[in-house]
Amino acid sequence: MAQNKLYVGNFPYSCTEDQLRAMFSEYGQITDLALIMDRETGRPKGFAFITFATQQSAEKALELNGRDVGGRPLKVNVALERDSSRGPRPGGGGGGYNRGPRY
Repeated sequence: MAQNKLYVGNFPYSCTEDQLRAMFSEYGQITDLALIMDRETGRPKGFAFITFATQQSAEKALELNGRDVGGRPLKVNVALERDSSRGPRPGGGGGGYNRGPRY
């Protein structure tokens, strides 16, 4: 299976999607870039997923791992597929108020 999606993390929170695209487009055509944002603040969380058109481009972009960006070492790895067994558990849930034992 060809893997052309990368996880990119540990970049400064001030880094924009355009800056990431400019940095990584040197390695090949980017088909998708998802900059992960904090739902509450609307600011970047410091990581993203970048999908390249080819596996070869993604492999070349792995060279950026460890590069200093804004005083932080960039983390670039092949993105792992989500493990479906780690999602919500069937029959779980609950929550609510626990009043303790009933007599």
